[in-house]
Amino acid sequence: MNRKAALALVLLASLGACKRGDDAAEAVATDVPTDVAVNATAAVVENEYGTPVKDRVATIGLLNKRNNLTQDMVIKSGEAKRFGNVVVKVATCERSLPWESPPEVGAFVQVFVEERERADQPLVWRKVFSGWLFKNSPSLNVVEHPVYDVWVKDCAMKFPGEEDAPAPAASASSAAKPAGSASPAALPSAKPSPKPSPKPSAAPSPSVGL
Repeated sequence: MNRKAALALVLLASLGACKRGDDAAEAVATDVPTDVAVNATAAVVENEYGTPVKDRVATIGLLNKRNNLTQDMVIKSGEAKRFGNVVVKVATCERSLPWESPPEVGAFVQVFVEERERADQPLVWRKVFSGWLFKNSPSLNVVEHPVYDVWVKDCAMKFPGEEDAPAPAASASSAAKPAGSASPAALPSAKPSPKPSPKPSAAPSPSVGL
């Protein structure tokens, strides 16, 4: 067996192993690969509205086009997660302000893939994408990779006035009732008074023949 054929068999075996692992694997927290960490920083601008950047959490979708498997990666701002030979880092995520229309969700995402350019070369990490991805405008920025596709699905953050309010169940139930009426449960159960049975009308006395 020549050298090229041996390399091809090794490559096919590694691809098969990756495919089997993708079925049950989950994304795990990791660091950006050191080979590309120098160029992996992204400027994050803190604005005056909403949740601080460090507390925002993005949901990123990852598609493996080779086996058509998808994975949802929940990543906090400034953190990275690895799934197989892909690392996704989220610098920050953002939602449009409540009064802005149309609504939009975006995230600044960086994608790193461990791959080899040719079969006879070693695996190396490459940064394949760095920029903003938008949920409702995916064509503005696209991750161009032959195997992987990445997109933003959600950004968990809140603006002032969107804080969770206590459940209004009690107030709603009382507001639905007219003023002055009491709940049936609060009233003693009143049994209906028995109706007096009507007195039989006096039957005429039978006439007695004289």
